[in-house]
Amino acid sequence: MTVAMTDDDRRPGDSDMHRRQRGKNFFMLAVLLALVVLFFFLTMVRMGGTL
Repeated sequence: MTVAMTDDDRRPGDSDMHRRQRGKNFFMLAVLLALVVLFFFLTMVRMGGTL
């Protein structure tokens, strides 16, 4: 039994547009974290440090 959500049942900020934007935000967070990790390891290699 499937019940369709009406606009009255949804929480504020739970529209399709907000869900898409949240997905983009999480993607950008992952990209930025990957860059931070990459730069950290590159810095360690260039400076000759050990982890």
